Amino acid sequence: MIDPLRTLVLPPLGSLPLSRADADRDGDSRTSENLLDTLWASPGTRVLALVRGKAPVQGSALRLVAPAQVERPDLLVYLGRINEGAPDAGRSVVLAVLAEEDTSLAPPEQWLGLRDIAASLDARDAGLFVEAAAIANWHATHTHCPRCGTPTEVRAGGWVRRCPTDDSEHYPRTDAAIIVSVIDDDDRLLLGSAVAWPEDRYSTLAGFVEPGESLEAAVIREVGEESGIEVEAPQYLGSQPWPFPASLMLGFTARAVTTDAVPDRAEMRSVRWFTREELFAEVRDGTIAVAGGISIARALIERWYGGPLDEEPSEARP
Repeated sequence: MIDPLRTLVLPPLGSLPLSRADADRDGDSRTSENLLDTLWASPGTRVLALVRGKAPVQGSALRLVAPAQVERPDLLVYLGRINEGAPDAGRSVVLAVLAEEDTSLAPPEQWLGLRDIAASLDARDAGLFVEAAAIANWHATHTHCPRCGTPTEVRAGGWVRRCPTDDSEHYPRTDAAIIVSVIDDDDRLLLGSAVAWPEDRYSTLAGFVEPGESLEAAVIREVGEESGIEVEAPQYLGSQPWPFPASLMLGFTARAVTTDAVPDRAEMRSVRWFTREELFAEVRDGTIAVAGGISIARALIERWYGGPLDEEPSEARP
């Protein structure tokens, strides 16, 4: 099977930390009869254990083990087959959602969440962890049929839940959200501090896409709602899954038509324009904190900035 990631043309934001992968999700195999039983019986299968969003980690890699090393839980999900050239190439990987941490796999301090370890993982492990976290979150919150309330049954290798009462099928949920670097005619960047965050934390503006709305319309609406700024010409730059719990972040940049920034006070406590020199100085001095390195927000900011934020400002990128 051809892996589409092998021929993927990278967007302007490049290879984002949580967008990397080195496995074929092998969707064609999900409907194979007794797939999970067959995989669990094979010593060549590799198991990724997950407990409340945490996985066992050894050094800077996920600890993948044989099925015999894990007590089989109620919920298994087929994650796919590892690509050639990656560690454990050709092996199938199954997610095992456990109720408690298994200390035979790793001591408690080595069970880490995606945010804790993502920057250190290689492409194989980053892709597997993101996939596992997202599908586990969906299973945890979609245990019953939304039509009649009957407990649903897991099917298709863990990628479908079927209602035994009305035979309806339910599929994993992904919530589309836009995130945008807003730039004005003076080449300043607009950042906001959300009400839910510490007062010194700033990031690019973002929001969920509403039903029946295009991505570009969502950019214009969200920026207007949160900051009072009118923007035009949204340009797509790249995307990254954000399984906290089920978002797909779609990165844009847009030009500001107006510059009088007024926070809505409901979601945003403060919105500010920054020059590169101002942003560098305030981040260096600890006056403000910005989005972390694994986020698409950080990539958007550094694309405008011209490089890493811990270096002196340089010329803007095109």
